[in-house]
Amino acid sequence: MAGSMSRAAKRAVNRPAGTATRAVRVAALAACAALALSACGSTKDAGKAGAAGGEGKVGVILPLLTSPFWQSYNDYVPKMAKEEKVDALKTVNSNSDPAQQITDINNQLNQGVKGLVVAPLDSAAIAAGLDQAERKGVPVVAVDVAPEKGKVAMIVRANNVAYGQKACEFLGSKVKTGKVVQIMGDLASVNGRERSEAFRTCAKDKFPGLKVLEIPAKWESDAAASKLDTLLNQNPDIKGIYMQAGGVYLAPTLQTLKSKNLLKPVGDAGHIAIVSNDGIPQEFDAIRKGEIDATVSQPADTYAKYGMYYIKKAMAGETFKEGPTDHNSTIVKHPSGLLEDQLPAPLVTKENVDDKALWGNNVK
Repeated sequence: MAGSMSRAAKRAVNRPAGTATRAVRVAALAACAALALSACGSTKDAGKAGAAGGEGKVGVILPLLTSPFWQSYNDYVPKMAKEEKVDALKTVNSNSDPAQQITDINNQLNQGVKGLVVAPLDSAAIAAGLDQAERKGVPVVAVDVAPEKGKVAMIVRANNVAYGQKACEFLGSKVKTGKVVQIMGDLASVNGRERSEAFRTCAKDKFPGLKVLEIPAKWESDAAASKLDTLLNQNPDIKGIYMQAGGVYLAPTLQTLKSKNLLKPVGDAGHIAIVSNDGIPQEFDAIRKGEIDATVSQPADTYAKYGMYYIKKAMAGETFKEGPTDHNSTIVKHPSGLLEDQLPAPLVTKENVDDKALWGNNVK
């Protein structure tokens, strides 16, 4: 998850942390209240949605389109919808605004969709939209980000704790002692929290010689660039960087390092080891050039595929249970109590960067 935020959301996050979180939630609820009563749904609507055999229109709501990762996911959606025989409407972009995402959910419900596939921006605020869908009897599949509460038929995502652990273990194999930086995502998202805590805990437990410095960047490229620049001025001896979202952090990070003459190729003296998350083509090119060392490939293709797969089954009234799947993943119970299909997310280095099975090698 990555990208820029709306002006309203920026005003919220610039307040103290607790106030910002409450502000986003209030804004999300206000978006619902501002609509017609029918938009928010009522108990009398429950059970009317859904169609036999999983038929009916499906709304697909994106968090943003400023990241190459989400651009790729957006391109995969119609292909996978066709493959899974799902009648998906044109995708809707919430433009990094949690309140707008609630409005988008209401608009889709008012259009009579029988199912929703949503990539939540804020793990808490999305509950307002999920509640409205439940009142309408419309099943929802969450992609990439797990809601903290609310009802969804399935969460389709990779193990974000494993993202942070893989990044830590890779950097720890390259940097034995010294300072490393993690450029974090939005901590209002469970993804940002899980990656951050996993990296932090792994470094403390397995690599005590590492000193972890942190940049909270909220999936914003400008914030990542400016804060990294300041951090490098104060700590010119940084030896490693973990970017939690290559889609928005790759370009500004490389540009910042280059401006300070710190962008040394892999293998050269002074090279800063860099590991990322996303698996976009730009990261693969950077690995080939020796600009970064590795990335964890977040599966944009299977996010789209299994988002469609599960929503069709949910619309047909099917339910799911924990355990292994037939597509090389495992359904687990998320701490929220919801079920999550944890799709594979391999580490990509120079050894396997040209693997044609990686989605990043199959898009322009």
